[in-house]
Amino acid sequence: MTVFDAIQTDWAQARRSELASPGMGFEIAKRMVDLSGALLALALFSPVLLFAATWVKLADGGPVFYRQYRVGRDGKLFKIWKLRTMRTDAEADGPQYATDNDPRIVRGCGWMRTSHIDELPQLLNVLRGDMSLVGPRPERPELMDQLRKDLPDVDRRLSATPGITGLAQVVNGYTNDLDGMRRKLDLDLHYLERRSIVLDARLILKTFPRFWDRTAC
Repeated sequence: MTVFDAIQTDWAQARRSELASPGMGFEIAKRMVDLSGALLALALFSPVLLFAATWVKLADGGPVFYRQYRVGRDGKLFKIWKLRTMRTDAEADGPQYATDNDPRIVRGCGWMRTSHIDELPQLLNVLRGDMSLVGPRPERPELMDQLRKDLPDVDRRLSATPGITGLAQVVNGYTNDLDGMRRKLDLDLHYLERRSIVLDARLILKTFPRFWDRTAC
């Protein structure tokens, strides 16, 4: 058993209060929306994705994409897809949150983070079923383990498939401090208690004006 397998088992057993799904009908409808929405978005944004990928390659000659472990539904670990906007040695000193004017960002690639274009490859995760269009953002296992010490209820987020966007992203925006994480957790739990296809549709529409996010780093 790998260290990640052990952590995953621990999370699955430690969840304190799982928030029940609205039902099989909701799950089927949500999956259909995810598949159709992801395919449509990939078709619409493929020119932007191609341009951004070329930009990254020309910026420093390194890999265009990178994959990183995240914690999904029921504590299951999966690898998320993103455009690489940081240096290949960005985490030589270990996992860490990005900061304002982070020196690790590849020169000329900051606009991809501000516009969230670097997250477009996550549509592939949606097609695979690792993610949904709407849901709590998936955290890294190393950082999630720390959050559990400060925010015990954070495990309740694992009762749903993580999303590209969600109530916390729309209302709270980008944040990486403890107070911000606490607000995001409250918003995520609020969403999970009231989730519906109608609410998902509203959140997707509210996401478009937030594409350009100056708080993202």
